[in-house]
Amino acid sequence: MNADHLHSKQLVLRALQGEVTPRPATGPLAVHYCARMAGYSLRAYTTDSQVLAECVARYYEEFRPDALWLSADTWVTAEAMGAAVRFPGENQPKCGAGEPLIRCAADVDRIPAPDPTSQGRCPLMLDALRRIRRAVGDEVFVVACFDQYPFSLACELLGAEQAMLCLCDDRPLLDAVMERSLEYAVAYARTLADAGADMLSGGDSPAGLLGPRFYCEAALPLEKRLIEKLKAEVRLPVSLHICGDSTAVLDSMASSGADVLELDYRVSLAKAAGRAGPDVAIWGNLDPVAVLARGTVEEVRRATCNLLQVVDRCGHRRFVLSSGCTLAVETPPENLRAMFDAARQYA
Repeated sequence: MNADHLHSKQLVLRALQGEVTPRPATGPLAVHYCARMAGYSLRAYTTDSQVLAECVARYYEEFRPDALWLSADTWVTAEAMGAAVRFPGENQPKCGAGEPLIRCAADVDRIPAPDPTSQGRCPLMLDALRRIRRAVGDEVFVVACFDQYPFSLACELLGAEQAMLCLCDDRPLLDAVMERSLEYAVAYARTLADAGADMLSGGDSPAGLLGPRFYCEAALPLEKRLIEKLKAEVRLPVSLHICGDSTAVLDSMASSGADVLELDYRVSLAKAAGRAGPDVAIWGNLDPVAVLARGTVEEVRRATCNLLQVVDRCGHRRFVLSSGCTLAVETPPENLRAMFDAARQYA
């Protein structure tokens, strides 16, 4: 196949495999940005599959990125497991409400077996994914977020402070919660794969706060098991996202088995490339606020070219250009266009 005539999905797949591409692949984390651009509230975006799909499709038509994202917020799986959630405001994402779902081992036993076709908003997300796929066709790469890795889910189900305390004070409870969370994450990811995803992405940002020792003891083993289970069942790349400066746990992240590491802007891409090794792809990592949301068009172009030059100097072939984390809803469209244009013109 002529590398100069690749459609978007082929371009991203080649980039993830470290093959030659005519230009850098692009896939900024456009989630709530899509709602703002299309004129919908976050409440509508995250509770109506037709609205969600329409917003993503309109974002695609406007900017033509190589990769799109299916995501709502970080509470989809916890809600499916029975956690109480709420909207703080019409344009604020869902968050936990009231007391934590789990206080003791008996509470874990009361969580039913996972069924993404019927629980919480999982059916809505599956329907949105199918609608997005029909709207943009099969030649666009679609990343589907299976929400959270087990440690992060445990933080939502136990409460973040209690989950951290359980690391030392009640490890059996934390392990039990993570085991049930693993079941839900695998089930949801599997159905997203069946519904048309091209990559499966999950977040484990609270794990990035643990430090190397506890990350390796608590979060990493469950990340590895989740990724192993998914790779045994679906033939899709699996990604691991940790917000903030994950430099301290980069080596462990790279050992998780994830095909892709989504790195925030605080992580040096040059260091990450060396520590991740040539077999792991990097997805990132322009500053979504200082550069993409608040920078000038020229500053965005310059930052994009500088980042791509860093990638070239590192010789890291597996790379997709993106924002380091989700785009701010106030990101000017001209700044996004500047990023895409700089990538398309980069040689």
